[in-house]
Amino acid sequence: MITESFDDKSPAKRNPAVCEKNVKCDVCLVTFSYLIKEYVLNNFDCKQVGTYSIVTGIEPIYTFKYKTKIIGFYQTPLGAPASAVVLENVIKVLDCNKFIFFGAAGCLKKEIAHGKVMVPTCSYRDEGTSYHYAKAKDYIKIKNSSTVANFMKENNIPYIKGRNWTTDALYRETQNNIEKRRAEGCISVDMECSAIQAVCDFRNIELYYFFVGGDLLDAPKWLDRSSISGVFSNHSLEKFHIALKMTEIL
Repeated sequence: MITESFDDKSPAKRNPAVCEKNVKCDVCLVTFSYLIKEYVLNNFDCKQVGTYSIVTGIEPIYTFKYKTKIIGFYQTPLGAPASAVVLENVIKVLDCNKFIFFGAAGCLKKEIAHGKVMVPTCSYRDEGTSYHYAKAKDYIKIKNSSTVANFMKENNIPYIKGRNWTTDALYRETQNNIEKRRAEGCISVDMECSAIQAVCDFRNIELYYFFVGGDLLDAPKWLDRSSISGVFSNHSLEKFHIALKMTEIL
């Protein structure tokens, strides 16, 4: 069973290749959005310092200077397995132990305003990747959620803390499963959070994670609220600027 997959008694057959000279940076920002990536490349003095390679292609890893800090930056693919594999490869290129992941998540409570920041406190492990990095249990704690929430509060950014649900199956978020997760206190649903936290815990990396609320699942029918507001949560620059400012306190 998948819940019996964690093995810390024997070595892995494959490990990410270690770069001869990795690049030091203070914090690394990770986006899922190709539009945010284009914005960063067009508005910051980015230097390509390495790449990660997957079967769909070779993708660049950048650094740029922000105030007194060197910031790492890359675009990650969607989904727990892909984003976890890419993170494993990136941490061999960058000498960095602080990563900020920011994206959009489905909203499980209609009371949460569209575009409001959601800070996950723990995440339900409805994916397979995390069970190879951490012992089996339903939820994994998002260790630095208080740091993220305090940052939002101190900067007057509207936010809400709560449990998250990470699932591999975007089109199998059924009504019964939605109701189960809501009953447990989940306010959001995404595809990567629990796996990324498990990788970071295993590799001794500090993870800071937040979402911007997007589509609404707490409605009679699925509601793509981005089409109403005209702002697509997946690509809103607001997330990037919040994450960039957060680097100042880390």
